[in-house]
Order: sequence, then structure tokens, then C-alpha cells
Amino acid sequence: MNPDSKTAGELVSWVAASAATNVADATGASATEVGAGHDEPSLRRRILRELISWLWVVLSFLFITGTMVQARVIPSSSMEQTLLVGDHLLMSRIGYDAGLPFTQYHLRLWRDPHRQQMIIFRSPNEPGLDLIKRLIGLPGDTVEIRAGVVSINGASLAEPYRFGPPNPSDDYGPATVPPRSYFVLGDNRDDSYDSRYWGFVPESNILGTPLVIYMSLQAPDEAWQPGRIRERIFAYASVLLHPGQIRWRRLFTIF
Repeated sequence: MNPDSKTAGELVSWVAASAATNVADATGASATEVGAGHDEPSLRRRILRELISWLWVVLSFLFITGTMVQARVIPSSSMEQTLLVGDHLLMSRIGYDAGLPFTQYHLRLWRDPHRQQMIIFRSPNEPGLDLIKRLIGLPGDTVEIRAGVVSINGASLAEPYRFGPPNPSDDYGPATVPPRSYFVLGDNRDDSYDSRYWGFVPESNILGTPLVIYMSLQAPDEAWQPGRIRERIFAYASVLLHPGQIRWRRLFTIF
């Protein structure tokens, strides 16, 4: 309607109604703007919280694998019958070594291994290769092997864990273990590349000790060699079709 044709009362009523309508429109627009303004920060906060959560997961993983526990797999027969090819281990690093995963940075900690304990260590002569052997000689020990029988400081060492009888052609030493170093051997003496051939293990090379076997699989030996990703995937996939390839009795063996 045209306001010029209204009476004074009608004109007042029309102005009041128009003002109310304008206020309602303005209020609605403001509410929409405020709501839109609140939605965007809320989305950013959710994304930020999600990123922080994943950051904590990654940091926890790096801390655990760098200082506490790591998974390892046995690729060779040098420790039979104690460890078989295809045994999957959890290695305890607590007190022995702290490192930054995926780097060469390591920090030697306070614990020292004891005689006849199995240890996992960085190879002294092959960079990037980790080995597992049994510690035989401590710093200052005189180690000698005659006809396959190990003697420490002149006394024969009882070795109930070794695989097979002593080899009459296996001779070594005598040799004295240097300070802060160790002499190691494989339990399967005739198929072990160890301190008899490449010398002593520096204390700083020790990473930890085996804790438990969490999985053991029968598969071709090459599946467990470093870098054989395709063969390893096939070995795991084969277990899904043939569960009998799992050595069930070896699971959860604790050392």
C-alpha cells in the first residue's frame, strides 16, 4: 500500500510493522553470519585435535621402538635349535640401547649382558646388518676352542643349548677379550659366522636381548632375508591359506 493514502493511525501502524520486519531481517542475517563464523573455527579445531592425536601416536611409536621393544625376524640357521628360521621375536632394548628409529643414532645405556645370554647387536664388519648370537666371553676373559669344546680362563664351558656335537676341526685361540668388548658364538657352530671369524663385538654395538617369540612361520629361507619384501608378503599371505605353516608350539616362548 501507498503510505500517502493512510490515516495517521494507519501510518503509525505501518511504520511500526516495517521497522519490526527490518529488525527481524537484520537479526536473522546477523545470526547467520555468527553461525557461519563459529562453524569455521570449530572445523579447524577438530582438524587440529586430530593432527595432535596422530602426532602423539607417532611419538609414542618412536619412543617405544627406540628405547623399549622392537620386532625382529630370524633369517638364518646360526642359532638352531634355540631359534629357527622364521621365528619372529620381540627384542627388549630396556637398559641396553636407545636409538632414533630409521637413523644410525644410538646411545649406549647402563645394562651389561651376562655370559651365555643371547644378544642382538650391530655387526662390527657389515654396516646396517644386525645379528643375534650367544655371548660367550666377557671383557678380560681368555677364550679358547679345542676340537669344538669352548674353554673360558682354562675351564671347559658347559653348553646344553648348542646344536650338534663338538666339531673336532673347530679350533680357536687362545685370545683375550678386550675391554668393553664381547666374544660371541652361534648355537649352531657349524653354520655360524661369528667371533671366530670377525673378532669381538664392541659394547656400543649391543642393541638388546630377545624377549619372546610372538610368531614362528615355516617358509622359504629367502623370505626372511633383508630386502626380500615380495617374498615376505607371499609368506604371510600363504599362512592365511595354510595355517599349518605356523609353528604353534613355539609361540610365546619366553627367554
